[in-house]
Amino acid sequence: MGPVASELARIATEIAPPVARILFRNPPLNVIDISMMQELAQSLVEIETRADVSIIVISGEGKSFSAGVDVAAHTRDKVEEMLGKFHAVIRALIATRKVTIAVAHGHCLGGGAELAMVCDMVYTTDSAQWGFPEIKLGCYPPVACTALAALVGQKRAAELILTGRSISGKEAAKFGLANRALPDNELPKAVDGCIEQLRSLSPAALAIAKKAFYAWDSMHFDKGLARAEKIYFEDLLKTEDAHEGIRAFMEKRLPKWTGK
Repeated sequence: MGPVASELARIATEIAPPVARILFRNPPLNVIDISMMQELAQSLVEIETRADVSIIVISGEGKSFSAGVDVAAHTRDKVEEMLGKFHAVIRALIATRKVTIAVAHGHCLGGGAELAMVCDMVYTTDSAQWGFPEIKLGCYPPVACTALAALVGQKRAAELILTGRSISGKEAAKFGLANRALPDNELPKAVDGCIEQLRSLSPAALAIAKKAFYAWDSMHFDKGLARAEKIYFEDLLKTEDAHEGIRAFMEKRLPKWTGK
């Protein structure tokens, strides 16, 4: 059977066993809005049913992987739905029996960086811009708060989350956010090389090895993310600053923090 391709409004999925490719297509920066979350969840469910697929490659069309979750979805009336649907995608990526590979270029920020970091392997361009800028909006990234320290160490994770500063793809690989950072023109070849290695292996063994590999981490991740969500709803959303940060971004002005 030849490749099977499907296009939704925000993503495109192409399946050429044993590889399924998910492409973000929400120009110009592949911002992840609620519609895109729903499409990603649907695509991952469909891929999971395919016994002939053992590898999922996630990348972004155009100039960026993803600049993160839509700021408009952080407003008071949408934030619970947004976090629920985004974290459903994160949990699906962590639970999948397929080997996941994120390919990051351009902007890889906020929710985009969270989505990439939970994939099994990550390849990035040297020049990609990685970061978790949520703190600048008076918010925080729950997935990164839960899992980033295990990838990069506590001090680096604290710096990235608490300052919101961006780092290059080269620095992201040095930190442990990515397996390799390469010049733009070398990235596709490196990803293809990884896929070729995986293609030669038993899909059953890969799935079971992955289950065992994450057995310990997944227990901590599930509890940690549930706790980070609870704090988001019960503490953060009760502050004036969280709403001011989102409003200021939408109104294209500097926030006026009150510390309340």
